[in-house]
Amino acid sequence: MASTQDEQPDAPWHAAYPDPTSDVVFISREDVLALLNDSTLVAGKDYLLVDLRRNDHQGGTIRGSVNLPAQSLHPILPTYYNLFKAAGVRKIIFYCGSSGGRGCRSGGWFGDYLASQNDSDMQSLVLQGGIKGWVKAGKEYTDKMLEYNADLWA
Repeated sequence: MASTQDEQPDAPWHAAYPDPTSDVVFISREDVLALLNDSTLVAGKDYLLVDLRRNDHQGGTIRGSVNLPAQSLHPILPTYYNLFKAAGVRKIIFYCGSSGGRGCRSGGWFGDYLASQNDSDMQSLVLQGGIKGWVKAGKEYTDKMLEYNADLWA
């Protein structure tokens, strides 16, 4: 079927939602590694890593992460917020492949929701460089992954 100039290409998935207004706050992979290495902290209790990948969720994920695809996040932000708040989680760390699109957008949306709740106890953070940066940082980082498959990262 031929395309006409009047037809618009399919809008990206995030076009249905407002642009985030909160500034994105990045956390370095070194700081996340320090959280993982701190035996006094527990993933899912003291901090939560949120892997936003959906179809590209291959090759492993950072230990302690939950997979919440970015495409499903915005409509259920209040539910996630209530779960995180009830659990006492203070740092929510979002990441995707490079944390340039889905990571920043989701971190911003969650930051917006925190602001709407006047919640200054919880932080919305984005892993700088995403999972790709994590893997490229070397063995010290890939050792902290579940189901790491080096062949898929080659």
